[in-house]
Amino acid sequence: MGGRLRVLCLLTCMQVLVGTVAGGGARPPAMYVFGSSIVDVGNNNYLPGEAVPRANKPFNGIDFPGSIPTGRFSNGYNTADYVAKKMGFGLSPPAYLSLAPSSSSGPLVLTALSSGVNYASGGAGILDSTNAGNTIPLSKQLQYFEATKAKMVAAVGAGAVDAVLKKSVFVVNIGNNDFYVFAAAELARNRSAEDQRRDAAALNASLVSNYSAAITELYSMGARKFAVVNVWPLGCVPAVRVASPAGACSGLLNQLAAGFNGAVRSLLAGLAPRLPGLVYSLADFYGFTQDVLADPGASGFTDIAGACCGSGRLGGEGECTTNSTLCTNRDQHVFWDRAHPSQRTTFLAAQAFYNGPAKYTTPINFMQLA
Repeated sequence: MGGRLRVLCLLTCMQVLVGTVAGGGARPPAMYVFGSSIVDVGNNNYLPGEAVPRANKPFNGIDFPGSIPTGRFSNGYNTADYVAKKMGFGLSPPAYLSLAPSSSSGPLVLTALSSGVNYASGGAGILDSTNAGNTIPLSKQLQYFEATKAKMVAAVGAGAVDAVLKKSVFVVNIGNNDFYVFAAAELARNRSAEDQRRDAAALNASLVSNYSAAITELYSMGARKFAVVNVWPLGCVPAVRVASPAGACSGLLNQLAAGFNGAVRSLLAGLAPRLPGLVYSLADFYGFTQDVLADPGASGFTDIAGACCGSGRLGGEGECTTNSTLCTNRDQHVFWDRAHPSQRTTFLAAQAFYNGPAKYTTPINFMQLA
């Protein structure tokens, strides 16, 4: 009973928190994050297996407070952190697997009600088959949220939980790994251009169907406000550029990403009228990054092709580890490692999504959503 009273007290105190002003808007009660490594804050640290992608060793986190690796695939904060900061939180809500989720008396419920939970996982895909066994796919992330909600309801009742979820923001940033895996498989199979087009169309249809199901399922569990971040230019990350003698972007991967992004835009526009109360902001990470790459000097970048932390050509041939080559001008690199944005890039992106130029969000920006 003591635990229930403590959580009820927390809900009362949250009325004050919700009124907190964050850059012109009220702070949402909580933020729940779903996605891949670009928004993972340490869930993968808790997954077993040698093949699990982890960012729990230096030089990751070198610019994070205390210069500690936290499981973020970044030199410091990541996209989830900066979106959270803009919305009035200190940083991203903690990783689900760090909250003793199997315990009935652990910190999960209190955290879920007061600030939210991050379910994202490095390597995760929209499809269960993407990097299977080494990550938490989107479907599993939703199961974890469902389990979280059940514990919240047990603690404070369905009405109180629904009130929190209705005003909270649900961040979704996923899809990149599905395309990386697809491109690698197509390359290995040496498919013809026609076969590639057919395979890509089938993949896109499957991804959009699963994406639609995920948004609809979250809505059925009480989510109403969605901050969706589209897939950035996958063909321009250092790991892909190294395949080109000239270090050029992969047109195929960028084309796949752009096609998917267009489909997601149409999907959300179609879902909103059919799901009463659903409000969304779709952030154009693809367009933002393309603009940065086209005019890096405007954002203070001097390196738009190489990884700050990595090995081999463009730093894109090896993961960021303690033995990697590390750049000294980290804020001037678009890419932190072979496949992830630098802290500076994510800061600028979140700023653009929150209340930046209108071309980077549709139909409203993150500030209006929050």
